[in-house]
Amino acid sequence: MDLYEHQARDLFEQYGIVVPAAEVTDSSRRAREIARRLGGRVVVKAQVKTGGRGKAGGVKLAADPAAAELTARQILGMDIKGHTVGTVMLARPVDIDGEFYVSYVLDRAAGRFLAIASAEGGTEIEEVAATRPEAVARVPIDQAEGVTSAKGAEIAAAGGLPPRSVDVLVRLWQVLVREDALLVEVNPLVRTPQGQLVALDGKVTLDDNAAFRHAHRGGDSTGPTDPLEAAAAAKGLHYVRLDGEVGVIGNGAGLVMSTLDVVAGCGARPANFLDIGGGASARIMADGLSVVLSDPAVKSVLVNVFGGITACDTVAEGIVRALDTVRLTRPLVVRLDGNNAARGRAILDAHRHPLVEQATTMDGAARRAAHLATAA
Repeated sequence: MDLYEHQARDLFEQYGIVVPAAEVTDSSRRAREIARRLGGRVVVKAQVKTGGRGKAGGVKLAADPAAAELTARQILGMDIKGHTVGTVMLARPVDIDGEFYVSYVLDRAAGRFLAIASAEGGTEIEEVAATRPEAVARVPIDQAEGVTSAKGAEIAAAGGLPPRSVDVLVRLWQVLVREDALLVEVNPLVRTPQGQLVALDGKVTLDDNAAFRHAHRGGDSTGPTDPLEAAAAAKGLHYVRLDGEVGVIGNGAGLVMSTLDVVAGCGARPANFLDIGGGASARIMADGLSVVLSDPAVKSVLVNVFGGITACDTVAEGIVRALDTVRLTRPLVVRLDGNNAARGRAILDAHRHPLVEQATTMDGAARRAAHLATAA
C-alpha cells in the first residue's frame, strides 16, 4: 500500500524528522487561505501515487496566495500517468544548499533490507543510478541489528551524506520497522544554508499483510487508487499498473514476474503485472483483457500461460470466449505451454482472429509483443 506524499510527510514528522510546514486541500479557494497561513509563498504539489509529477506540471511554485489559488486550480483534476489529481499539498519553500537521496528497500532476492544512499539526490536520481552506479551506495542491513548510529554512519559515509544525516537514517529505519513498511524513501533530503536537514519529499510503501496491526489508520492511508487497479480489484484480479506499452497477462506470480523481465530484455517496457491465477476461465480472461486494454498506453498484449491444474485447451477456450465479449483493438500474442498445449494452440488457430498470433516460447512471444508495441 503506497502512501501519498503528505501521508509520508506526516509519518516522518511523527518520528522526529524535520519536514516543511504543509497542508492539504481539494479546493483551490482553500489553497489561497492555506498559502496565507504558510507565509504567502508556497510550493503546490499534486498528490498522486506515481512519480514524474514535476515533469508533468504537477509541482509548481506560487509567489503569493492569489497565485496559489490559481496554481491549485490548474493542478486539481490533472491527469498524471493515468492518476487524476484530487488533492494538492501546499508546503512552505525551503532554501537548499545541497540535495541527497536515501531509502530503505526490501531486497527480496537476498531476503533482507538494503540501504541506498547518494550525495546526488533530486529528480534525476534514476539517471544517476543508471549512468554512474558508483555514485549510489548500496549497504545491506542485518535485520537483527537494524540501523544503529554506527550503521547510520556507515551508510552516510558510503553515500557521501553529511554526518548530521545519521540521526535521520536511524529515524527512517524506525519508520520502516514500526510501521511495517517495505519501502521508505526521501528524495531529496536537503541541507539548508543553516545546516539543517529536511525531508523535502518522501515515499512510503506499507506491507498490506500487516494492515491488521495498524487499524488506527482506518481508511485514511489508502485513499483512491489507480482507476485501473481499482477496476481490477473489483473483479478479483491481481493487477499492478506500470509505465510501459506491453500488456502482460499470465497465470502465477512467478511466471508473470519472469515475463516482465523478458519483455524488458527485448527492448520494451511492461505496462502492467496481471496474474489471473490457476483458473483462467473465459470470464477471468475477459476481465483481464478488459482491464489491460483499458490502458491507453498499451500497444500490444502478451498472454503467457503454463498449463498445469488448468489445461492449456481450457485456457484457449477461455481466450476465444473472451474475444466474443471484449473488442480486441491491439495485437495479442499468446504463448501456451504445458498440459494440453498442442490442443490449446489448435483451438486458437481454428478461431483465426486477425489480431491474435501465437509463439511457442516465452522469449519468442516477448520479442514479438515488444516488436508490435514499439512499431505501433
